Amino acid sequence: MNIQLALDRLTIEEAVSIAGEVEGDVDWIEVGTSLIKEFGMDSVKRMKARFPNKTILADMKTIDNAKYEAELCFEAGADVMTVMGAASPATIEACLETAGKYKREVMIDLLHLSDSQKEKLLPFETAIFCEHVSKDEQEMGGQKNELARSMFQGLRMAVAGGITEASFNKLQMLRPEVVIIGSAITKAADRKAAASRLKQLSKQEEVK
Repeated sequence: MNIQLALDRLTIEEAVSIAGEVEGDVDWIEVGTSLIKEFGMDSVKRMKARFPNKTILADMKTIDNAKYEAELCFEAGADVMTVMGAASPATIEACLETAGKYKREVMIDLLHLSDSQKEKLLPFETAIFCEHVSKDEQEMGGQKNELARSMFQGLRMAVAGGITEASFNKLQMLRPEVVIIGSAITKAADRKAAASRLKQLSKQEEVK
C-alpha cells in the first residue's frame, strides 16, 4: 500500500520543503491541482528534479484536451496524471494512449460519479481508480472518505479525502494500492512523525 502525499494550496518552495521532511515515509508525491494552476508545469518539474526516485503524480484533473495536457505533464516529469471520470470516453482513452507512449500511468478521479457512471469506466482496467471525497465536501460538509466497499475492488485503486490515522483502518477492506493523504501530514505538528505512523499503518494493512 503506497502513501501518496498530497500537496495543495502551497508555494512550490513550501511543497518541496514539506515533501523533503517526510520523503522517507511516503511513496508517491502529488503535485496538487492548485500548485499546477498557480505555478504551471514548473511545479511538476521542480518536484521531479528534487525527488527523482519518487513516483510524482500531477493532479491535472483533465476533462478535455487530453493529449495536450497529458504530454505537458509527462514531459515535465510526472509519472502519473489524473483525468476526471466524468470526462468523455474519448478523453480517458487519449490519456491512457498518451501515457502508454511515455510508459507512464493514469489515475481516474471518480469524484461525484453515480454507480451507473462508474460502471462505464470498468473497461479502463489499466488505469488506477480513485474513490475521492472532495475538499469542499470535507470543509463545508465534514465528509470523510470512510468507504467500506467499491465496485473497483480487485482493480488498481486509490482512496482520497480527509483520511487520518483514526480512519485509516476503515479502508482495509478496499485494499487500495494508493492511500492519498494531505492535511493529516501537511498540517501535523510533527509531519515526519505523522508520516511515519501512517506508513506503519499501511504496512500493517498489507499483512492482514
